Amino acid sequence: MPLPEDHHLTVIAETYRLLGDPTRLKVVLTCLEGPIAVGDIAKATGASQSLVSHHLRLLRAARLVRGTRRNKQVFYEVEDDHIARMLADMIDHALEDHEPGEEDEIRS
Repeated sequence: MPLPEDHHLTVIAETYRLLGDPTRLKVVLTCLEGPIAVGDIAKATGASQSLVSHHLRLLRAARLVRGTRRNKQVFYEVEDDHIARMLADMIDHALEDHEPGEEDEIRS
């Protein structure tokens, strides 16, 4: 795989920086399940609606989620299949079984 150009690397790094916040990551993961309202995201993540709204603004700007207005509510979902696959792969990786002591070797 060829190395992406610098401006693409910047986008990738910013995406991972945004996902590095646990609450923001929970918000995106909640949006994987399909269109969901801000209040329901707040309940699912245990965060306030104002904090969820703040995170959603950042995630929308980064094209990680999109919102669709229905009457007076906005429903959010992940932007596209690329984001959904990336998150699913990250979850699978995190849930993999590791040999005892394997993590210690990596950190050394």
